[in-house]
Amino acid sequence: MFLERGIDVSYETIRRWVAKFGPAIARGLRRRQSQPGDLDEVVVNIKGRKFWLWRAVDQNGIVLDEILQTRRNTAAAKRLLTRLMKKHGRTPKRFITDKLRSYGAARRKIAPSVEHRSHKGLNNRAENSHLPSRKRERAVQGYRSPGSLQRFVSIHSAIRNSFSVPDRRRSALTIRYHRLEAFDAWNAVVSIG
Repeated sequence: MFLERGIDVSYETIRRWVAKFGPAIARGLRRRQSQPGDLDEVVVNIKGRKFWLWRAVDQNGIVLDEILQTRRNTAAAKRLLTRLMKKHGRTPKRFITDKLRSYGAARRKIAPSVEHRSHKGLNNRAENSHLPSRKRERAVQGYRSPGSLQRFVSIHSAIRNSFSVPDRRRSALTIRYHRLEAFDAWNAVVSIG
């Protein structure tokens, strides 16, 4: 797009723009999101070390929060839940997770009144939300550092949430309207920054 307009920009300049403006744009887009629902974690290998990417997804499959941690225990699940509830300012009606017991223990400590459903097939929205980051991981041949992965997923998920069409909106007309809404939100957030 820049070359068509006679502007020569290197990939390093674009990387710097993403590092500078990406977090502000992601925060602006994330403010428009709904209530948390599904929770899941996935293992990511960075330079031979295992890290766990914990992810919270709402009932429409929109990624609400992601946090990279070194452990897969109750303290890590508790950190995700507290961060999620602080970010959204309210307690959700229910959490849906896989069979990992750390979620139940963390929920009992933080939000004992919240309903918790734990079953292998119930959290498919969260399981499917890992696919875009796995695709990206293959494209870049693995992530280089935990910090770069955390920055990437926080920006990528916020932008992808705006532009990916939810399952309930599949006709051509609704897809077109969804894209127009996404570009309106994008323009509103970018002009604020």
